[in-house]
Amino acid sequence: MTQAPLDPATASPQARLDIRNLRGSRIREVSNAGLHLADVLPFWFGESDQVTPAFVRRAAADALDRGATFYTHNLGIPRLRDALAQYVSRLHGATAADQVVVTSAGVNALMLAAQLVIGPGDRAVAVTPLWPNVIEIPKILGATVETVSLAFGAAGWTLDVEQLLAALTPGTRALIVNSPNNPTGWVMPRDAQQVVLDHCRRHGIWILADEVYERLWFGDGPSAPSFLDVATRDERVICVNSFSKSWLMTGWRLGWMVLPTSLLGDLGKLIEYNTSCAPSFVQEAGVAAVTDGEPFVRELIVDLRTSRDHLVAALSTLPGVEVHAPHGAMYVFFRVDEAGDSLAFCKRMVRDARVGLAPGSAFGDDGEGFVRWCYACKPDRLDEGVRRFRAALAR
Repeated sequence: MTQAPLDPATASPQARLDIRNLRGSRIREVSNAGLHLADVLPFWFGESDQVTPAFVRRAAADALDRGATFYTHNLGIPRLRDALAQYVSRLHGATAADQVVVTSAGVNALMLAAQLVIGPGDRAVAVTPLWPNVIEIPKILGATVETVSLAFGAAGWTLDVEQLLAALTPGTRALIVNSPNNPTGWVMPRDAQQVVLDHCRRHGIWILADEVYERLWFGDGPSAPSFLDVATRDERVICVNSFSKSWLMTGWRLGWMVLPTSLLGDLGKLIEYNTSCAPSFVQEAGVAAVTDGEPFVRELIVDLRTSRDHLVAALSTLPGVEVHAPHGAMYVFFRVDEAGDSLAFCKRMVRDARVGLAPGSAFGDDGEGFVRWCYACKPDRLDEGVRRFRAALAR
């Protein structure tokens, strides 16, 4: 029997259906269950327990003292676009300032990139498990998202490239790939990037590359393999980055994009209708980060490697836990026998053990049975977390 339409005069106001169908953040669901509790160790969010370095904070304070509180250009202040172009060029080859755009956070850059090239009825493909924000953004725009899952085994997390290529059929609008990956720490090798890029070129498929963790990796060289290493700057590739991770600026909400110059006019309009511009004094902090921040980033990577190895070694001793060292990012994404319902498991951990973890199901159905632990903190903090976690597993 067909349901009668709602009477707009009496029905409760509702968001449109695409928005109502979005999945809520299960990471937030767990954190909301624990934020009011005393003595919780919060490993659930992707941020360090350390504050933004002093030289970055000082640059913002100096800018405020100079009165840098006015609107700026939609695409970013020239000083920051120039600094970012030099920074990207050092890592990935020649990149001009007019190929770089400043955004109000990395996630804002992801939304803008999607708004540029994805629309209602389009089909996007994403490599999962994946940070839920990235999966849900195309759905906000009325697109559908199909997923290709990483596999978990003796070698850690790996991608079947042929499976991905098979999913990237003609007519697919965009591929969304996050490498180094949140939550798994998987890194797409450069040879795989080349194969995927060649396939997408043949079929006119956009690549939206979320590379916010590119500096947080444990291989050779100053950054993880990037699509910027294999793509020209004038093709269907948009690389998104952020100041949040490499310079511990999560609360500053500052990011950037590298993209074809042919998109700048339309992107400027989108930024105007989204945020207008990133705050001027925050952009000045970004200039300091990319100009003077290399010693800090190198030290951060050393600290993260130490914490990663410490946590993986400790978790490996626990019964019912399967864990492998990630190649990048700041998370260990590990299987727990008791976490068949990972959301319920993480709520129990925060309630009974005061350990705040992110449920694997937050990152897609293929993350169920896994738990994400952010290790961007000192080893003694990790030790206390593992001690509580071990005790809770034994109950």
